[in-house]
Amino acid sequence: MSHILIINGYQTYGEPKGKLNETLADEMERLLKGKHEIKRTNIDKGYKISDEQEKFVWADTIIFQTPVYWFNVPGLLKTYIDEVYRSGIFFSGRGEYGRGGLFKDKHYMLSTTWNAPREAFQNETAFLGGKTVDDIFLGFHKTQEFVGMKKLETFTVHDVVHHPQIDIYLEELKKHLEITIK
Repeated sequence: MSHILIINGYQTYGEPKGKLNETLADEMERLLKGKHEIKRTNIDKGYKISDEQEKFVWADTIIFQTPVYWFNVPGLLKTYIDEVYRSGIFFSGRGEYGRGGLFKDKHYMLSTTWNAPREAFQNETAFLGGKTVDDIFLGFHKTQEFVGMKKLETFTVHDVVHHPQIDIYLEELKKHLEITIK
């Protein structure tokens, strides 16, 4: 049985209060439980750095469930990474830059919720100029690569504030996990 760590990167900010991110994290746990052993962290509720480091060592796969704030992860998720990812546990300073990751046997999946509609990504004249979610999250992906983790297919939902479609999101998530997490 593999080990999966689900990190809810929601940070209290404005009105939505993180219900969608919590719903998606809950659904991930429900769908994966039984085939996988699950641990969770909700960073908005606090965490102990050493406990989080132990969870990463334990996990085979880490799922980051996060809203997108200003085209990036919430500040608290960035702080979590800064505090938890430590030399000697996550990476070594030896060898070629960016190749000293100590988690080469681990995978990660990024799952994002956007207020931006899909149309904002569609082509060169759209606001995001034809970029993908993964293009925008290059720095996040490089951080995970730096510690040795291998990327799984990103899951993303859009227009979540003005036109939420929770049932559709949950069905898409189910299909995504069936293909992505073995």
